[in-house]
Amino acid sequence: MGYLAFQSEYDKFPQTMVAGYDDQAYQGWESIKTVVKTAFKNGDILMIDCYPGTDDREILINIQDAIQPDLFINMEDIFYESNKLTDLMNFHLTEDRVRGIMYYGTILDFIDKEKLEEAREKVKRHTGKALVYGFGASLLSKEGTLVYADMARWEIQLRYRKGMPNYKQHNYDEDNLKKYKRGFFIEWRIADRHKSGLYERIDFYLDTNTKNHPAMISGAGFRAGLKQISAQPFRLVPYFDPGVWGGQWMKEVCHLDPAQENFAWAFDGVPEENSIYLNFGGVRIESPAMNLTLYQPREFLGQKNFARFGAEFPIRFDFLDTMDGQNLSLQVHPLTDYIHHKFGMAYTQDESYYILDVGEGGGVYLGFKNGIDPKQVVTDLEEAQLGNIKFDADKYVNFFPAKQHDHYLIPAGTIHCSSKNCMVLEVSATPYIFTFKLWDWDRVGLDGKPRPIHIEDGKRVLQFDRTTQWVKDNLINRFQELESTPDYSRIRTGLHELEFIETQVYSVQTKVHIQSDGEMAICNLVEGKAAVIESPEGEFSPYTVHYAETFIIPASAGNYTIRPRDQGEPVKVLQARVRN
Repeated sequence: MGYLAFQSEYDKFPQTMVAGYDDQAYQGWESIKTVVKTAFKNGDILMIDCYPGTDDREILINIQDAIQPDLFINMEDIFYESNKLTDLMNFHLTEDRVRGIMYYGTILDFIDKEKLEEAREKVKRHTGKALVYGFGASLLSKEGTLVYADMARWEIQLRYRKGMPNYKQHNYDEDNLKKYKRGFFIEWRIADRHKSGLYERIDFYLDTNTKNHPAMISGAGFRAGLKQISAQPFRLVPYFDPGVWGGQWMKEVCHLDPAQENFAWAFDGVPEENSIYLNFGGVRIESPAMNLTLYQPREFLGQKNFARFGAEFPIRFDFLDTMDGQNLSLQVHPLTDYIHHKFGMAYTQDESYYILDVGEGGGVYLGFKNGIDPKQVVTDLEEAQLGNIKFDADKYVNFFPAKQHDHYLIPAGTIHCSSKNCMVLEVSATPYIFTFKLWDWDRVGLDGKPRPIHIEDGKRVLQFDRTTQWVKDNLINRFQELESTPDYSRIRTGLHELEFIETQVYSVQTKVHIQSDGEMAICNLVEGKAAVIESPEGEFSPYTVHYAETFIIPASAGNYTIRPRDQGEPVKVLQARVRN
């Protein structure tokens, strides 16, 4: 089935070329082992600090073979034993299958302090070659060579699905959602906090995302790459996942495997989850985009955003594809007060649906109908969950037929979902894991298990006063024309005043000049084959984006222009920023 009238040029592998470090980039274990062996001498200390999820066996076999250490210390031996780690985490893990409580402690909370000091003394007294390996290795000495072995969260999730356990655990066969929960709420938080203090110390950065095919760049090259990409437009590396409700649109537009049954999600605008590719003379380094936020927060986010959110990218873009698929689950997101007190989050998942494409019967469920009985709604949801009835969504929830470029605003507390035959660009605040499913149309997940339903949480945050007229007046196509010239027009499309994100759509005939105001923006080319982003002051090279691609303009990139790549073929760009 053809969804586009032109050939999509969507790039699944966007990368940034970094000049000046070609001779400091290495591909494959043999090359990496040669570099490490040449640099390592008697009396040296080699520390390989790792993000939880890296393949210990693969790295150690190769590095130990290369340097033949006289002293070897494995950091796993310094952490508390498996059961104690779980006991320390239990409060934050909770009994919930999906969500825990955000952990704000540090790596040291899970380390045996006596063993740590003993290990430090051993390293201090050593006279031969010392190798310290594992998560937290850099804690043992301020001297020596530091290699940081990194991995993207998406790759970690894929390895969980294949049976990889959490850090120092034996939960090979545990529910993948629970493994992911442990990573999301605890392991990745302490790992990022630990890593944030290491960037200037890193001598070599080791990309371990592809098994048995590592790549390595010098610390200087790695830092230069992060600084460069923080000052120019760029794209994140997208990833795609099937789902029980998934559709067919992304297969065509994003050049995905046509043999797959469907693709439901595309994450191509979530710096906390996506990667970046840095290319050094043909050696491609994959690095979690979170490194940009941690290492260059002011340059990347801007002073105001950093002051408000800290080192956290507050906006995310993703795709929800139900074209020739099924309805999303009927759902609601928690109010800020609820998410803060129950889950330890600073802000909530306010969001919106921008309609990229729509098929027959496609639309959005949004807000309650007039005159409904809230108690009866909850009773019917609970009975449906028990299998006693089917929840009648059309009896209680408004359904609005959608058309291309409609924009539906969804402040937290609003019941909602996309129907089948919609292609949604979801613009959201970052805490994306906080979806309380209320009704899932009697489905099970792709794993054959019932999908998690959270009626107890949901009924505590549902705003039953958001009924038909309020929704029409406040949440659907709240468009305001801000400018209109022969060259371009600019329309504010949202979001609602309860949400901190503002979105504007630029319809560009020839060119538009945009003031950055010293803050970042995240954008998507929602219409047209291709657009070119340029710096009026020549701060960065011209950057081309294609239809449906999400791209980020860092704060330090400064002002920019957008023009169609092809003369006479206008484009539309949706831009999201934090509202001042």
